[in-house]
Amino acid sequence: MATRHQARRAVIGLLYAHDLGNSNISKFSDEILEEDKIRNRQREFSKRLFNGTIKNLETIDSEIVKYLNEDWGYDSIGKVEKAILRLGTYEIVIEQTDRRIVINEAIELAKELADDKAPKFINAVLDNLKVEA
Repeated sequence: MATRHQARRAVIGLLYAHDLGNSNISKFSDEILEEDKIRNRQREFSKRLFNGTIKNLETIDSEIVKYLNEDWGYDSIGKVEKAILRLGTYEIVIEQTDRRIVINEAIELAKELADDKAPKFINAVLDNLKVEA
């Protein structure tokens, strides 16, 4: 059985593919999740995260931009880092998942999937997000 970490990792892949211009990726999400052995409750979790992130993309991106400094324009963020930030922002701001869990997961995903500077950068952005109660 897949873990939530593995489910989130699969969502990063889906978000990455979507950002590359594959806007139809959601049609293939079941097959992709099956390949990653994401099943049952974890598949539903993954699909909820992916669909929720895509549905709220404009809001999510505007939140991320608020916490970038002049050295980092939104367009200069790598696609993997952007996918991790988008998922983390969705979970913190929209789903209101415990911030510590989301940030820890995002840092671990960045260590696995992105460059050496990404974990610190992602931590800084997600840590500064404000949640409307």
